[in-house]
This record gives sequence, C-alpha cells and structure tokens, in this order.
Amino acid sequence: MENDLRAALIAWLRVDPALAALNAIEEEAPLSATPPWLGIAASAATEWGSKDRPGREIRVALELQSRTDQTAADAALIGAIERRVLDLPPFHAGFELASIRFLRSRSEARADNLRGALLEYRFRLFEPL
Repeated sequence: MENDLRAALIAWLRVDPALAALNAIEEEAPLSATPPWLGIAASAATEWGSKDRPGREIRVALELQSRTDQTAADAALIGAIERRVLDLPPFHAGFELASIRFLRSRSEARADNLRGALLEYRFRLFEPL
C-alpha cells in the first residue's frame, strides 16, 4: 500500500493548477530540475487496521526546495501543497484512505540562496474491499 499511496499522491499533486509554478513534482528529489521542485523525502509504514480489514499507517515527508532569500516567499506555495495533500480522494486502486493528518513541518535556509521546507503527513489506509 505504501508504494500505491506514493504514486497516487504524486499523480494528485501533479494535476493541481495551483502547483503549476513547480518545475518538478517527483517521487524522489529530481536529478536535474531547477528549484522550485517538490519530492517525497521519505516514507515509512506500520501496521494499522481493524479486526476485519488490514491496513497501514504511512508517514510521508514531502520536501519543497526553492530559490529565495525571503523567509515568507514560499508561504503561498506551501499552503497550496498542504491543501492539495489534505484533499486526496479516499478511493484508489490499491487502497482506501481512512484519514490524513498534518504532523509537522520544518523550514530552513540552505547554501546558494536555496530554501527547504519539509512537510510531514500521516495517512491511514485500508486494503480495498
């Protein structure tokens, strides 16, 4: 289910017009894209289900990398990413989404005028019926 979620999340983010300013939205950090780009920094799954339905709790960390020296320059883009992630539809071929919860974020200045933002979410999934 973890790989199904990762693929569905990337596909969902790619078709959002509010994220058109991103040069790439990839499952991992893109090899040759210039900032701004968005990728999955990490994911991890644990068992989560019920007596009659297997499930997983999957934590996904998304990384936004941009080029700016302004601390608030990415605020609108981060807000658009957050809204889109939380609007992921519940039914997919490999899983049924039970809940999504924002967990934490981190923002930092990096070398060469780059900024990084990390957004972590918890997804609880059931196997489809």
